[in-house]
Amino acid sequence: MYNSKIIGLGHYVPDNVVTNDDLSKLMDTNDAWIQERTGIKERRWVVKGSDDTTATMGVKAAKVAIERAGIDKDDIDFIIFATLSPDMYFPGPGVQVQHALNIKTVGALDVRNQCSGFVYALSVADNFIKTGMYKNILVIGSELHSHGLDVTTRGRGVSVIFGDGAGAAILTREEDTSKGILSTHLHSQGEHAEELVLVAPGMGKRWVNDILADNDPNDESYYPHMNGQFVFKNAVVRFSEVIMEGLEKNNLPVDAIDMLIPHQANLRISQFIQKKFSLSDDQVFNNIQKYGNTTAASIPIALTEAWEQGKIKEGDTVVLAAFGSGFTWGSVIIKW
Repeated sequence: MYNSKIIGLGHYVPDNVVTNDDLSKLMDTNDAWIQERTGIKERRWVVKGSDDTTATMGVKAAKVAIERAGIDKDDIDFIIFATLSPDMYFPGPGVQVQHALNIKTVGALDVRNQCSGFVYALSVADNFIKTGMYKNILVIGSELHSHGLDVTTRGRGVSVIFGDGAGAAILTREEDTSKGILSTHLHSQGEHAEELVLVAPGMGKRWVNDILADNDPNDESYYPHMNGQFVFKNAVVRFSEVIMEGLEKNNLPVDAIDMLIPHQANLRISQFIQKKFSLSDDQVFNNIQKYGNTTAASIPIALTEAWEQGKIKEGDTVVLAAFGSGFTWGSVIIKW
Protein backbone atom coordinates (compact mmCIF):
# COMPACT_ATOMS: atom_id res chain seq x y z
CA MET A 1 0.00 0.00 0.00
CA TYR A 2 1.03 3.56 -0.73
CA ASN A 3 -0.15 6.98 0.33
CA SER A 4 -0.94 9.70 -2.17
CA LYS A 5 0.47 13.20 -1.93
CA ILE A 6 -0.20 16.47 -3.71
CA ILE A 7 2.83 17.60 -5.71
CA GLY A 8 1.33 20.33 -7.87
CA LEU A 9 -1.42 22.92 -7.49
CA GLY A 10 -2.91 25.48 -9.85
CA HIS A 11 -5.94 27.69 -10.19
CA TYR A 12 -7.61 29.98 -12.70
CA VAL A 13 -10.32 32.61 -12.33
CA PRO A 14 -11.81 34.86 -15.03
CA ASP A 15 -10.57 38.44 -15.28
CA ASN A 16 -14.07 39.92 -14.98
CA VAL A 17 -14.64 41.14 -11.40
CA VAL A 18 -18.26 41.62 -10.33
CA THR A 19 -18.64 43.65 -7.14
CA ASN A 20 -21.63 43.85 -4.84
CA ASP A 21 -22.24 47.35 -6.15
CA ASP A 22 -22.36 45.95 -9.68
CA LEU A 23 -25.08 43.52 -8.57
CA SER A 24 -27.06 46.31 -6.95
CA LYS A 25 -27.61 47.68 -10.47
CA LEU A 26 -29.23 44.39 -11.53
CA MET A 27 -31.35 43.61 -8.48
CA ASP A 28 -32.64 45.05 -5.22
CA THR A 29 -29.58 44.47 -3.04
CA ASN A 30 -26.58 46.35 -1.68
CA ASP A 31 -23.03 45.77 -0.53
CA ALA A 32 -23.84 45.86 3.18
CA TRP A 33 -26.68 43.31 2.82
CA ILE A 34 -24.49 40.85 0.92
CA GLN A 35 -21.44 41.21 3.17
CA GLU A 36 -23.49 40.87 6.34
CA ARG A 37 -25.04 37.57 5.21
CA THR A 38 -22.20 35.98 3.25
CA GLY A 39 -18.95 37.88 3.76
CA ILE A 40 -18.60 38.22 -0.02
CA LYS A 41 -17.31 41.50 -1.48
CA GLU A 42 -16.84 40.43 -5.09
CA ARG A 43 -16.72 37.42 -7.37
CA ARG A 44 -15.46 36.51 -10.86
CA TRP A 45 -18.00 35.90 -13.63
CA VAL A 46 -17.17 34.67 -17.11
CA VAL A 47 -17.98 37.19 -19.82
CA LYS A 48 -20.38 35.67 -22.32
CA GLY A 49 -18.66 35.06 -25.63
CA SER A 50 -15.23 34.57 -24.06
CA ASP A 51 -13.31 31.31 -24.36
CA ASP A 52 -13.80 30.50 -20.67
CA THR A 53 -15.96 27.45 -19.99
CA THR A 54 -15.99 24.94 -17.16
CA ALA A 55 -13.69 22.67 -19.17
CA THR A 56 -11.30 25.34 -20.47
CA MET A 57 -10.91 26.91 -17.03
CA GLY A 58 -10.12 23.44 -15.71
CA VAL A 59 -7.50 23.01 -18.41
CA LYS A 60 -5.87 26.34 -17.53
CA ALA A 61 -5.68 25.39 -13.85
CA ALA A 62 -4.37 21.92 -14.77
CA LYS A 63 -1.53 23.31 -16.88
CA VAL A 64 -0.25 25.29 -13.90
CA ALA A 65 -0.54 22.27 -11.59
CA ILE A 66 1.29 20.00 -14.06
CA GLU A 67 4.13 22.49 -14.48
CA ARG A 68 4.52 22.93 -10.73
CA ALA A 69 4.46 19.17 -10.22
CA GLY A 70 7.47 18.86 -12.50
CA ILE A 71 5.95 16.04 -14.53
CA ASP A 72 5.07 15.63 -18.19
CA LYS A 73 1.41 15.56 -19.14
CA ASP A 74 1.92 12.00 -20.42
CA ASP A 75 2.93 10.93 -16.93
CA ILE A 76 -0.73 11.38 -15.93
CA ASP A 77 -2.49 8.03 -15.60
CA PHE A 78 -6.04 9.20 -14.82
CA ILE A 79 -8.21 12.34 -14.76
CA ILE A 80 -10.96 13.16 -12.26
CA PHE A 81 -13.11 16.24 -12.88
CA ALA A 82 -15.55 17.55 -10.25
CA THR A 83 -18.28 19.97 -11.32
CA LEU A 84 -22.02 20.70 -11.26
CA SER A 85 -21.78 22.92 -14.34
CA PRO A 86 -20.42 20.85 -17.26
CA ASP A 87 -20.15 22.42 -20.69
CA MET A 88 -22.56 19.81 -22.00
CA TYR A 89 -25.21 17.64 -20.36
CA PHE A 90 -23.07 14.76 -21.62
CA PRO A 91 -20.26 13.92 -22.05
CA GLY A 92 -18.65 15.34 -18.95
CA PRO A 93 -15.62 17.65 -19.00
CA GLY A 94 -13.07 15.00 -18.01
CA VAL A 95 -12.75 13.82 -21.59
CA GLN A 96 -12.53 17.41 -22.81
CA VAL A 97 -9.50 17.89 -20.57
CA GLN A 98 -7.89 14.71 -21.88
CA HIS A 99 -8.32 16.00 -25.43
CA ALA A 100 -7.32 19.63 -24.75
CA LEU A 101 -4.12 18.60 -22.95
CA ASN A 102 -3.40 15.98 -25.63
CA ILE A 103 -2.90 13.34 -22.96
CA LYS A 104 -2.77 9.70 -24.05
CA THR A 105 -6.05 7.75 -23.83
CA VAL A 106 -6.22 7.51 -20.04
CA GLY A 107 -9.48 7.16 -18.17
CA ALA A 108 -11.50 10.27 -17.30
CA LEU A 109 -14.05 10.28 -14.49
CA ASP A 110 -16.61 12.99 -13.72
CA VAL A 111 -17.76 13.59 -10.13
CA ARG A 112 -21.13 15.22 -9.46
CA ASN A 113 -21.07 16.02 -5.76
CA GLN A 114 -21.39 19.77 -5.98
CA CYS A 115 -19.74 21.66 -3.11
CA SER A 116 -18.08 18.52 -1.74
CA GLY A 117 -17.09 17.39 -5.24
CA PHE A 118 -13.38 18.10 -4.90
CA VAL A 119 -13.20 16.27 -1.55
CA TYR A 120 -14.95 13.28 -3.12
CA ALA A 121 -12.63 13.46 -6.13
CA LEU A 122 -9.55 13.52 -3.89
CA SER A 123 -10.85 10.48 -2.04
CA VAL A 124 -11.28 8.55 -5.30
CA ALA A 125 -7.82 9.55 -6.50
CA ASP A 126 -6.27 8.70 -3.14
CA ASN A 127 -7.70 5.20 -3.17
CA PHE A 128 -6.67 4.53 -6.77
CA ILE A 129 -3.11 5.47 -5.83
CA LYS A 130 -3.14 3.61 -2.51
CA THR A 131 -3.99 0.36 -4.28
CA GLY A 132 -1.22 0.86 -6.83
CA MET A 133 -3.63 1.08 -9.77
CA TYR A 134 -2.38 4.54 -10.84
CA LYS A 135 0.69 6.61 -10.02
CA ASN A 136 -0.16 10.17 -11.12
CA ILE A 137 -3.72 11.52 -11.13
CA LEU A 138 -4.97 14.94 -12.24
CA VAL A 139 -7.88 16.17 -10.09
CA ILE A 140 -9.84 19.25 -11.15
CA GLY A 141 -12.68 21.23 -9.62
CA SER A 142 -14.21 23.82 -11.95
CA GLU A 143 -17.46 25.76 -12.12
CA LEU A 144 -19.19 28.28 -14.36
CA HIS A 145 -22.22 29.39 -12.38
CA SER A 146 -22.85 32.86 -13.73
CA HIS A 147 -24.53 31.88 -16.99
CA GLY A 148 -27.19 29.92 -15.11
CA LEU A 149 -28.13 32.36 -12.34
CA ASP A 150 -31.29 34.41 -12.01
CA VAL A 151 -29.69 37.88 -11.79
CA THR A 152 -32.92 39.62 -10.82
CA THR A 153 -34.37 40.51 -7.43
CA ARG A 154 -36.27 37.21 -7.53
CA GLY A 155 -33.02 35.24 -7.53
CA ARG A 156 -30.82 37.45 -5.38
CA GLY A 157 -30.72 35.03 -2.43
CA VAL A 158 -28.70 32.61 -4.56
CA SER A 159 -27.14 34.64 -7.37
CA VAL A 160 -25.12 36.99 -5.14
CA ILE A 161 -23.29 34.00 -3.63
CA PHE A 162 -21.78 32.18 -6.59
CA GLY A 163 -18.68 32.79 -8.68
CA ASP A 164 -16.74 31.12 -11.50
CA GLY A 165 -13.29 29.55 -11.44
CA ALA A 166 -11.19 26.39 -11.38
CA GLY A 167 -8.53 24.67 -9.32
CA ALA A 168 -6.41 21.59 -9.97
CA ALA A 169 -4.07 19.23 -8.15
CA ILE A 170 -1.63 16.53 -9.18
CA LEU A 171 -1.54 13.53 -6.83
CA THR A 172 1.25 11.00 -6.95
CA ARG A 173 2.43 7.88 -5.14
CA GLU A 174 4.17 8.30 -1.78
CA GLU A 175 5.90 5.31 -0.21
CA ASP A 176 6.27 6.98 3.20
CA THR A 177 2.80 6.38 4.66
CA SER A 178 3.33 9.04 7.34
CA LYS A 179 3.11 11.68 4.58
CA GLY A 180 0.45 12.75 2.11
CA ILE A 181 -3.26 12.06 2.45
CA LEU A 182 -3.74 10.24 5.74
CA SER A 183 -7.48 9.63 5.44
CA THR A 184 -10.68 10.76 3.74
CA HIS A 185 -14.21 10.72 5.14
CA LEU A 186 -17.39 10.95 3.05
CA HIS A 187 -21.09 11.18 3.95
CA SER A 188 -24.50 11.90 2.42
CA GLN A 189 -28.08 12.51 3.58
CA GLY A 190 -30.32 12.41 0.52
CA GLU A 191 -33.53 13.13 2.43
CA HIS A 192 -32.56 16.80 2.20
CA ALA A 193 -31.64 16.77 -1.50
CA GLU A 194 -34.29 19.30 -2.48
CA GLU A 195 -33.18 21.90 0.06
CA LEU A 196 -30.37 22.87 -2.32
CA VAL A 197 -31.28 21.84 -5.82
CA LEU A 198 -31.55 22.63 -9.50
CA VAL A 199 -34.53 20.61 -10.78
CA ALA A 200 -34.43 21.21 -14.51
CA PRO A 201 -33.44 20.07 -16.97
CA GLY A 202 -33.70 16.61 -15.47
CA MET A 203 -35.35 13.37 -16.52
CA GLY A 204 -37.19 13.03 -13.21
CA LYS A 205 -39.41 16.10 -13.20
CA ARG A 206 -38.79 18.58 -16.00
CA TRP A 207 -36.80 17.84 -19.12
CA VAL A 208 -36.09 20.30 -21.94
CA ASN A 209 -39.20 19.36 -23.91
CA ASP A 210 -41.38 20.11 -20.84
CA ILE A 211 -39.80 23.53 -20.44
CA LEU A 212 -40.22 24.35 -24.13
CA ALA A 213 -43.80 23.09 -24.24
CA ASP A 214 -44.89 25.16 -21.25
CA ASN A 215 -42.93 28.24 -22.36
CA ASP A 216 -43.56 29.71 -18.92
CA PRO A 217 -41.51 32.86 -18.25
CA ASN A 218 -42.13 32.39 -14.52
CA ASP A 219 -40.78 28.82 -14.44
CA GLU A 220 -38.01 28.82 -11.83
CA SER A 221 -37.19 25.09 -12.05
CA TYR A 222 -34.07 25.70 -14.10
CA TYR A 223 -32.62 28.15 -11.58
CA PRO A 224 -30.89 26.99 -8.38
CA HIS A 225 -33.07 26.83 -5.25
CA MET A 226 -31.61 26.99 -1.76
CA ASN A 227 -33.23 26.91 1.66
CA GLY A 228 -30.46 29.08 3.06
CA GLN A 229 -31.15 28.88 6.79
CA PHE A 230 -31.69 25.13 6.71
CA VAL A 231 -28.47 24.60 4.73
CA PHE A 232 -26.52 26.85 7.12
CA LYS A 233 -27.75 25.03 10.24
CA ASN A 234 -26.86 21.63 8.80
CA ALA A 235 -23.52 22.79 7.43
CA VAL A 236 -22.10 23.99 10.73
CA VAL A 237 -23.00 20.66 12.37
CA ARG A 238 -21.65 18.44 9.59
CA PHE A 239 -18.46 20.48 9.16
CA SER A 240 -17.67 20.03 12.83
CA GLU A 241 -18.49 16.32 12.84
CA VAL A 242 -16.44 15.40 9.80
CA ILE A 243 -13.41 17.43 10.88
CA MET A 244 -13.45 15.64 14.25
CA GLU A 245 -13.92 12.29 12.50
CA GLY A 246 -10.74 12.86 10.52
CA LEU A 247 -8.72 14.01 13.51
CA GLU A 248 -9.85 11.09 15.67
CA LYS A 249 -9.09 8.60 12.88
CA ASN A 250 -5.48 9.79 12.92
CA ASN A 251 -5.21 10.30 16.71
CA LEU A 252 -4.68 14.03 16.24
CA PRO A 253 -5.81 16.73 18.68
CA VAL A 254 -7.55 19.84 17.40
CA ASP A 255 -4.45 21.93 18.06
CA ALA A 256 -2.54 19.74 15.57
CA ILE A 257 -4.31 21.57 12.73
CA ASP A 258 -1.83 23.86 11.00
CA MET A 259 -4.25 24.86 8.23
CA LEU A 260 -7.99 24.33 7.83
CA ILE A 261 -9.36 25.01 4.36
CA PRO A 262 -13.14 24.81 4.43
CA HIS A 263 -15.30 24.88 1.34
CA GLN A 264 -16.01 28.55 0.71
CA ALA A 265 -19.78 28.42 1.07
CA ASN A 266 -20.32 31.35 3.41
CA LEU A 267 -17.80 33.28 5.48
CA ARG A 268 -20.15 33.05 8.48
CA ILE A 269 -19.95 29.25 8.38
CA SER A 270 -16.15 29.35 8.28
CA GLN A 271 -16.06 31.81 11.17
CA PHE A 272 -18.42 29.63 13.20
CA ILE A 273 -16.19 26.58 12.69
CA GLN A 274 -13.05 28.60 13.47
CA LYS A 275 -14.54 29.76 16.76
CA LYS A 276 -15.85 26.29 17.66
CA PHE A 277 -12.38 24.77 17.24
CA SER A 278 -10.58 27.78 18.80
CA LEU A 279 -8.41 28.24 15.71
CA SER A 280 -6.47 31.42 15.02
CA ASP A 281 -6.75 33.43 11.81
CA ASP A 282 -3.42 31.89 10.74
CA GLN A 283 -4.95 28.38 10.96
CA VAL A 284 -7.92 28.99 8.65
CA PHE A 285 -7.80 30.15 5.05
CA ASN A 286 -10.73 32.01 3.48
CA ASN A 287 -10.96 33.71 0.10
CA ILE A 288 -14.74 33.75 -0.42
CA GLN A 289 -14.54 37.54 0.04
CA LYS A 290 -13.07 37.94 -3.45
CA TYR A 291 -14.31 34.85 -5.32
CA GLY A 292 -17.70 33.97 -3.85
CA ASN A 293 -18.76 30.34 -3.65
CA THR A 294 -17.16 28.47 -6.55
CA THR A 295 -18.60 25.11 -5.44
CA ALA A 296 -16.28 22.24 -6.53
CA ALA A 297 -13.55 24.77 -7.36
CA SER A 298 -13.51 26.52 -3.99
CA ILE A 299 -11.22 24.17 -2.07
CA PRO A 300 -8.58 23.74 -4.82
CA ILE A 301 -8.53 27.52 -5.45
CA ALA A 302 -8.14 28.22 -1.72
CA LEU A 303 -5.59 25.42 -1.26
CA THR A 304 -3.52 26.78 -4.14
CA GLU A 305 -3.58 30.33 -2.83
CA ALA A 306 -2.71 29.25 0.71
CA TRP A 307 0.27 27.29 -0.64
CA GLU A 308 1.35 30.17 -2.91
CA GLN A 309 1.29 32.56 0.06
CA GLY A 310 3.54 30.26 2.10
CA LYS A 311 0.80 29.41 4.59
CA ILE A 312 1.28 25.66 4.01
CA LYS A 313 4.72 24.19 4.63
CA GLU A 314 6.26 20.73 4.58
CA GLY A 315 5.22 18.77 7.65
CA ASP A 316 2.03 20.77 8.24
CA THR A 317 -1.24 19.04 9.04
CA VAL A 318 -3.80 20.35 6.55
CA VAL A 319 -7.53 19.68 6.88
CA LEU A 320 -9.96 20.09 3.98
CA ALA A 321 -13.70 20.00 4.70
CA ALA A 322 -16.83 20.56 2.63
CA PHE A 323 -20.60 20.43 2.84
CA GLY A 324 -23.12 20.97 0.08
CA SER A 325 -26.05 19.91 -2.05
CA GLY A 326 -27.14 16.35 -1.67
CA PHE A 327 -26.66 16.73 1.28
CA THR A 328 -23.08 15.50 0.91
CA TRP A 329 -20.08 16.31 3.05
CA GLY A 330 -16.55 15.11 3.74
CA SER A 331 -13.05 15.81 4.99
CA VAL A 332 -9.47 15.06 3.98
CA ILE A 333 -6.56 14.93 6.45
CA ILE A 334 -3.16 15.63 4.89
CA LYS A 335 0.38 15.60 6.26
CA TRP A 336 2.05 17.99 3.83
